[in-house]
Formats: sequence, structure tokens, C-alpha cells
Amino acid sequence: MISHVKHAVVPIIDQDRALKFYTEKLGLKVAVDVLFDGCPQRWIELKTPEGETCVVLYTFDEHQDMIGKNSNIVFTCKDVAATTDQLKAKGVEIVEGPTERSWGMYSIFKDSEGNRFCLSTS
Repeated sequence: MISHVKHAVVPIIDQDRALKFYTEKLGLKVAVDVLFDGCPQRWIELKTPEGETCVVLYTFDEHQDMIGKNSNIVFTCKDVAATTDQLKAKGVEIVEGPTERSWGMYSIFKDSEGNRFCLSTS
């Protein structure tokens, strides 16, 4: 049976700029960074310090129109307010929050490519 999600792909414009954002501002670690034969893009997999799922910085041709939109990826942390403050201090654009709801707290932030992500309590 299925054990976990291996990776989620984030469509991006500039792989180098996105790689810098995700490693320096979000604290993700490079797991894979390889060139494809005959392809102008690299396959870049990034891991969160405690998770199994990788974030992949890659844009399939048919996903060009998804760049800069709302993402279906939700990042989690133990303290949304503190993490939101840390992200702000690193220059990450916070679009909303932190906001408390009946189900927990969340914030919305943008990456270097304009993609929007939710940060929620674990």
C-alpha cells in the first residue's frame, strides 16, 4: 500500500533564484540536483529537515500557466506565529496571517516566483 507522498512539484521560472529562496529563506536542504540530458532544466529535489516529502523545483511544459498561482502545498510547523516572524525577517512576503481559525493557525506566503503557500500548525 501507499506509504507517503514522495514529492510535490512547484512550477518555477528561475531555478537558481528559486533554489536560493527555498534553501536560504525556508531552510530546505538539497537532496537531488541533476541535469536532464537534452533538457534546459535541472531536476531539483529539496527536503524539509524533518519530513520525507521532497519539494521539486521544476516546470513541466504544460504547467507554465501555473507559475505564480495558489499552490496546493501546505507547509507545517509547530508555531505558525514564530515561523511567520522568522520568514518575514528573512524577507519572505507574507500575504496573510498569522490567522487563528477553529481548526488551527495559518499564514500564507509567496515564494520567489510568486507561488502562494499555506503555513499551518502541525
